[in-house]
Amino acid sequence: MERTQAADDLSALTSSWRRSAVKHGLDPAAPLRPQRLTGQDLSDRRAMAGGFLSVAAPRIEALHGLVRASGCSVVLTDADGIILDRRVSEADAEAFDRWDLTPGADWSEAAQGTNGVGTCLAEGRQVIIHRDEHFLSRNTGMSCIDAPIHGPEGQVIAALDVSSARADQTEHINALIAAMVGQTARQIEAAWFRAAFPGARMVVAGEAAEALVAVDRDDLAIGATRDARRALGLPRTGALTPRPLADLLGREDELTGFDRAERAAVTRALARSGGNVTAAARALGVGRATLYRKMTRLGLDAR
Repeated sequence: MERTQAADDLSALTSSWRRSAVKHGLDPAAPLRPQRLTGQDLSDRRAMAGGFLSVAAPRIEALHGLVRASGCSVVLTDADGIILDRRVSEADAEAFDRWDLTPGADWSEAAQGTNGVGTCLAEGRQVIIHRDEHFLSRNTGMSCIDAPIHGPEGQVIAALDVSSARADQTEHINALIAAMVGQTARQIEAAWFRAAFPGARMVVAGEAAEALVAVDRDDLAIGATRDARRALGLPRTGALTPRPLADLLGREDELTGFDRAERAAVTRALARSGGNVTAAARALGVGRATLYRKMTRLGLDAR
């Protein structure tokens, strides 16, 4: 029998509850409150993620602008489930403080059982944990929508969370918010990826705008986002072994070895000179006639 999305979600939820009870030894009825980092410990944790937090901040602010009217908070955690940043309206801040959705709080699955942040990080996928799907009874008044954020080497480095404690929050509304959370997470991934390869050219390698490949000056692919890795069949995690971009994209090229590199150099020189062959020849340190011969041999149109 073909599995449905609902069946997959139920199976994943069951697995999370089992981990909460068996692996982490939690009691659903226990009134656990998240442990919280404060003072220097929290400052140190935020300092370690300083560059990432700066890149993520404007996207988190934009997401909060979309969900603020519905009484939602937006939080960003690190890979351990520690909340590093939060956006919440002043009117709702006290309520979310009572729920311990505050900077420094530990929302890992080990600490709080099945919940949006912890289960998202444990399974490395987008999740919606709606009200009584939470493991601990004290958390069943919330709806949590989360998406993982992957680093430049494909590893999960953070979770983006939108939470609501409104009693009228429906599963339909959760699904709409989930689409925004997922898109924002991918935008943060792409922005952080660009920051990790500041001197590289970015090539879109799939249907999604976030499917980026970083290419160096020698036309070697040196990095790929999670979406690009999926589109190109690359390993999901780990540093990317540098390889020619043409090989990675499966492009046919009759030239090999130094001819390919020479054609790339000639093409760049012509582009920089605006198509002026004399200026391009001067930049390459060869005569104009020599450059014409090279262009013919390399299959470049002299026009």
